[in-house]
Amino acid sequence: MEDLLKTFLKEDIGIGDITTEGVCRGEIVKGIIKTKESGVLAGIPFAVKVFELLGEVKIIQAKSDGERIEKGEQLLILEGPADVLLKGERTALNILQRLSGIATLTNRVVKELEGTNIELLDTRKTTPGFRYFEKYAVRVGGGKNHRFGLYDMVLIKDNHKRVAGSIREAVRRVRERVGPAYRIEVEVETLEELSEALSCEVDMVLLDNFSPEDVRRAVALAKGKVKIEVSGNITPENIKEYAIEGVNYISCGFITHSARWIDMSMKIER
Repeated sequence: MEDLLKTFLKEDIGIGDITTEGVCRGEIVKGIIKTKESGVLAGIPFAVKVFELLGEVKIIQAKSDGERIEKGEQLLILEGPADVLLKGERTALNILQRLSGIATLTNRVVKELEGTNIELLDTRKTTPGFRYFEKYAVRVGGGKNHRFGLYDMVLIKDNHKRVAGSIREAVRRVRERVGPAYRIEVEVETLEELSEALSCEVDMVLLDNFSPEDVRRAVALAKGKVKIEVSGNITPENIKEYAIEGVNYISCGFITHSARWIDMSMKIER
């Protein structure tokens, strides 16, 4: 995490902040970060670390990730050298705004699933280099992480099926290579493919772009033999239509790729 934050700072500061280094003369100041919108807060530990990587700062006040925030609230107050706070300002705000946006949207969708046993999952549709942080924000918002990458779970998708020629052959090849060490999930696009996946005794199936009616048919066909994940064209507006008994997970790429940033700012006080 620190290595990534250092990379973000290097991107912004480069060979030096020529404006700040020209203005500052060792002043000790306070930096006050406020929100201009309501939402769910996420990213405070990373924002603090950004400033700590640049110099010695003191935390005067800090809200906790997961808290509901309202317009005008102070989220973080730091005291330290003016140049440290100014150099870290944009990177810290970008992280807070982006992650709070994801946590806020995720929380909104999770609330739509209240009263069910369905868990909301994220996807790998994340910003390159920023996945760790974005998936963290999903958890803060009440969602759960699907696989972090291609290395921690088997998910046989449509193009894998095309390469192997069938679901059965794709599953056979994977089992031959990885053995029982990993769970196997198969993406299916029709009820016929679901039947084929069930005959392979996989652990999970992903119903891709199924209508709510076909999801019900799939649940009846599966008879509880596998965990069922539903995905594809699901939005906060229609997710309740997919909250069907027998579904275990609903995965949504939009909670990361379509989350709107929460507007925030930092003001310096001497």
